[in-house]
Amino acid sequence: MKVYIPNGFVCSFALGLAQITFAQSDWQLPRTSHGQPDLQGIWTSATVTRLERDPSLGETLIVEEEEARRLERESAFNVLTEADNAPSDPNRKPPTDGDTDAGYNAFWIDPGTRMAEINGGYRTSFIVEPEDGQIPYSAAAGMAFIQYGQNSGYDGPEQRPLGERCMVGFGSSGGPPMLPVLYNNNYQIVQNKEYVMILAEMNHDVRVIRLNDRHSRAVFKPWLGDSIGYWDGDSLVVETINFHPQQSFRFAIKHILYLPQSAKVIERFTRTSTDTILYEFTVEDNDAYTQPWSAQIPFRKSNDSMYEYACHEGNYALSGILAGARREEKVDLGR
Repeated sequence: MKVYIPNGFVCSFALGLAQITFAQSDWQLPRTSHGQPDLQGIWTSATVTRLERDPSLGETLIVEEEEARRLERESAFNVLTEADNAPSDPNRKPPTDGDTDAGYNAFWIDPGTRMAEINGGYRTSFIVEPEDGQIPYSAAAGMAFIQYGQNSGYDGPEQRPLGERCMVGFGSSGGPPMLPVLYNNNYQIVQNKEYVMILAEMNHDVRVIRLNDRHSRAVFKPWLGDSIGYWDGDSLVVETINFHPQQSFRFAIKHILYLPQSAKVIERFTRTSTDTILYEFTVEDNDAYTQPWSAQIPFRKSNDSMYEYACHEGNYALSGILAGARREEKVDLGR
């Protein structure tokens, strides 16, 4: 079954989902002592659904349960073998060129096993607009990717990705937008009358959202951008601008995102049940994209605890990566 969302219908569609969910149960939205909707707790976004849709699915945003189960079974992370999960051999030889089995075993990954479900519909992508489920990159964005590839390398830590350096989590896990990656897809939300804090388990990134405030001067470009928020009915709306220039490229196994420092991200957090927050976002940048694009991700309540990621820029893996590059240079020079 194919379901199409007309252009310009994303906002009303999202609001309609929330209203339908509320109308179908006797559930009462919990509120804080200040009367705000209570978003607090630990939530997970783990799912096999990806940011962009498999092109073979065309404009099919929502599939029926039988098709969802088939897509889940065929997901790369749901067909892992016993060998994939086996402990790594401590006496294994160093990897050779083209070796794809040099990473840690699958015991450590937790990308999710089910497709994202929103209001009873199983989603083939987070992106709901454009209808093809793809990020509408412009030609300028393509040039930015080329330039990034030319400037990345192994001459020093500054050329390595931020996630590798432990500056921020990889793949935009800390956001915004907050996207699930290979593991550590948990968030803790704490709020009071003036602030909302979101702690991402990945790399222990922390976002502090100021409510009913103004953006800081453009000269300030912090990690994760400058976020201010306000309540629109029972939804928390967050606007983020002034992104750090080094955070423009966000790489993960499940997606690649280019989001320049000039972009604006508008997020909506709507609690739709005891166990669910509907997380929506729209990304705007006239140079990087041919149009604004929007996505929806369900956050599910977690009864587990958050654990410290304990990643820091001085990790020995980074020195090993650079030492490996120096060794490769010596081999190439015949020294």
